[in-house]
Amino acid sequence: MSFFPDARRAAAQVSAEALAHASWEDDGGPPAPSWYRPTSPHWPRISAALTERVAELAGREDVLVTCRHGTRSGAPAAFYPATAELEFDAQLLEHLAPASIDPRRAGDEERYPAAWGVLVHEAAHAAHSRWEAPMGRRGTEADQAATLLEESRAEHAHVARRPQDRRWLREATRTLIAQDILASMPTTREAAAVAGGLLLARRDAGILDPEETAPLEPVLDRLLGSELLARLREIWQAAHRTADDDHEAMLQHGLDWCQALEGPGGGTPALTRSEVDAVHTALADALDQLDARMVERDRDEAEEAARADAARAAARAARSEATSIRRNAEELAKQVFGPGGAGRKGTIRGTRAPTDAEKAAAGQLARGLRRAAYRERTVTQVSSTTPPGRLSVRQALARDAQLAAGATPTATPWKRSVRRATPTPPLRVGIAVDISGSMTNAVGPIASAAWIVANAATRLDAQSRTATVAFARHVTPITAPGRAPKDVTEFDTKGGNEHITEAIDALTAALDLDRPGAGRLLAIASDGWHPDQQIERATDRVARLRAAGCSVLWLAFAPHPKPLPGVTLVELHRPDQAASVIAQAATAAVRGASTRRR
Repeated sequence: MSFFPDARRAAAQVSAEALAHASWEDDGGPPAPSWYRPTSPHWPRISAALTERVAELAGREDVLVTCRHGTRSGAPAAFYPATAELEFDAQLLEHLAPASIDPRRAGDEERYPAAWGVLVHEAAHAAHSRWEAPMGRRGTEADQAATLLEESRAEHAHVARRPQDRRWLREATRTLIAQDILASMPTTREAAAVAGGLLLARRDAGILDPEETAPLEPVLDRLLGSELLARLREIWQAAHRTADDDHEAMLQHGLDWCQALEGPGGGTPALTRSEVDAVHTALADALDQLDARMVERDRDEAEEAARADAARAAARAARSEATSIRRNAEELAKQVFGPGGAGRKGTIRGTRAPTDAEKAAAGQLARGLRRAAYRERTVTQVSSTTPPGRLSVRQALARDAQLAAGATPTATPWKRSVRRATPTPPLRVGIAVDISGSMTNAVGPIASAAWIVANAATRLDAQSRTATVAFARHVTPITAPGRAPKDVTEFDTKGGNEHITEAIDALTAALDLDRPGAGRLLAIASDGWHPDQQIERATDRVARLRAAGCSVLWLAFAPHPKPLPGVTLVELHRPDQAASVIAQAATAAVRGASTRRR
């Protein structure tokens, strides 16, 4: 088998010679054949590498690739089925230094796409060209025509198995096949039929695109006629549907091809000199357009593939970054809410007993959360062949009729409603309060809100959790997840760079604010005057939480706040409004929560 159909016949003639090819002149054997030329020291290494790659391309381990200058068939490459040899002309790689060629290296084939397409084509023959004409029919016109049809049939079968190789076959077709046709300038019906069998057939095989071969079709139609071209297309399409080892069918397709060319209107048309020149010009233009369109399409596909690769790489990087952020956040949460609590020293002023108003607010919030979390029971209608349930007379009669007819009864006469409780979503509320010097008015209301929300959440269900942290130079826990504080924890304001990002990370990891399956809320009490680096990182964290379905509330206790992008800003004219605003947002989060968990 060969990339060019004429070379397959030459390959068949030298297959027997290949069996006796082991003896060379220095061993007393026959002299080196005329096609053999000395090889570079690198070609044996390249041959071994190509042998490994062909095993992958062809799906068989017995193919031996020999890469050197010249082949026995004279074609750029050829596969010999009798000996499972694949010859590959090193001239296909002449634009590269042999020492730099390493087919084992991933992506090395990008430097020689046309040569790689030739190798893929021969691998397609090794995998799918399993038929051979019987001895008495070899070399006949039908065999030669079948050999032509095999070129596109093998590639059609190959891309069905390995669609990723289509780009290489396209490049080889554009660089070698189309250019060879252009050089020969076919102006007879027989030659035009070969051009159609090599190019238009590859369109129907899925190698070329219809718009790429469109300029060529009118030229071939002029030489062949519409009816003959349509008949030839039927033949090569039938060949594409033929099994790999069906030699009878392939020879029949070859015979049909010959008969079509010999039928009415067949043979060489009588063209004047001017008509020949016009055909030459039209064919040259068509093949030039074919080349240009293939280059453009391949460039577009390469750009699209590059964009897809970039998108996948960006997605992998984003997943890796998210995993890293989550891992660091979990470590930070352990430090913040672990024994001792990071940054506790000097921040906590003490504790006090909750007031009656705070107790009442906690109870009121708990009742509101229960109402918001309640979900109606789901009702499912169940049909069965036996009670309990309501009897359907129609189904009962149908069942009796089935039994009377001796058939297996399929009717279900009993209907009942099954009610199942829908799980209520838990609550997750994280509160982060800025304790820089400008936030003095916020610490008291936030301390009260933290106690109210924490105690209300524990009355909702065992899965609900809240936590509150104060942040300045350090992140300090005020209330911890899963624990209802007995007393209200009071804290002081401190100066310094506010670590708002670390506060968000600690609450996110401790409360799973980035995971679905709960009503989730992050409330941030701050004036927003943070270092630029902190603002950039905190903005990213807020965006991630919102993308995960977590509400983010920003409480401003002073005029001219600078909230992060994407938050819901609430400017409080009275600090004591903080508890009720957080309570309303928490209730809304539970009401809108999905019970689906990851």
